[in-house]
Amino acid sequence: MMAPVTLAIDAMSGDHGHDVVVSACLHALEKHPELHLILVGDERQLHKALPGAYRRADSRLSIHHASERVAMDELPSKALRGKKDSSMRVAVDLVKKQVAQAAVSAGNTGALMAISKFVLKTLPGIDRPAIISALPTLNGATHVLDLGANAACTSEQLFQFAVMGSALVTALQGTERPRVALLNIGQEEIKGNETIKAAAAMIAGSKLNYAGFIEGDGIFLQPVDVVVCDGFVGNVALKAGEGVAKLVRQFMREEFTRSARTKILALIARSVLTALSRRMDPRRYNGASLLGLNGTVIKSHGGADALAFANAIKVGMREVENQVPTRIQTLLQESLAQRPAVMSASA
Repeated sequence: MMAPVTLAIDAMSGDHGHDVVVSACLHALEKHPELHLILVGDERQLHKALPGAYRRADSRLSIHHASERVAMDELPSKALRGKKDSSMRVAVDLVKKQVAQAAVSAGNTGALMAISKFVLKTLPGIDRPAIISALPTLNGATHVLDLGANAACTSEQLFQFAVMGSALVTALQGTERPRVALLNIGQEEIKGNETIKAAAAMIAGSKLNYAGFIEGDGIFLQPVDVVVCDGFVGNVALKAGEGVAKLVRQFMREEFTRSARTKILALIARSVLTALSRRMDPRRYNGASLLGLNGTVIKSHGGADALAFANAIKVGMREVENQVPTRIQTLLQESLAQRPAVMSASA
């Protein structure tokens, strides 16, 4: 039997309120017998959302009261300084106090990053945390970071992102030497700005399995495990990909309902369409990690439904079970120890 895993859930977060979060939590508890959850939020509201289900969950589900909530459009500085009893802050505090092993929130991304960095701090050798998530590809999935936490990055920080992403993929997928690529405006070595070129030299001179530059379409088409970029570029790439997926689904819906004939064709192709829809379903990939922290924090999409939020909980469980922060620190130390020797030898 697997060791127990305890997660603190920001139950007041997201666009749909605590009912969706509670539903997701109950589903996760039924599916994972080793899971323990702490619902953080307004105790009265959460008790109302948990009538008979709370008794069925028994000792694996508890409520920790928090009197405040961080709004989705709230300034991160206000959330950090002015709402110390918010459900988001308390959930992260429980990780700091080692009452929980990870926190999961669908709340304000900027506030969650600011609070998590302030409370948990970054790992030694890591300048800034980064947001990473899996994206569907022809080969299964690839992990992309940063997806919005850092609009501008130095080459050293991009190198750190490469280490963090590589450690995460090894931990979660068992890939011994994940293929790491840098997102760029071309695959040729002469392409890109000086920051990208310097980052490429650092990654290539380390123990990481560097696969070279990759363009935007390569995120979804090339056989790589980790794609590294700054948060500005990463967030644009993520939103563009999500938009294209929605566009394809809408086009298919329109074409298959255009006439009686196409409706019949849709019925014939129903199993194929269902499989395609499942492969492109963003809910299956919900749950972005705030990597580089001295603890585990998972960001769910604000508009997540119960299925999507349950997947974010699963991501948190897997990262706890595989000790991702420890693996990042170990790989970073090994990479930094090797890099000077390799670079001096090639000079």
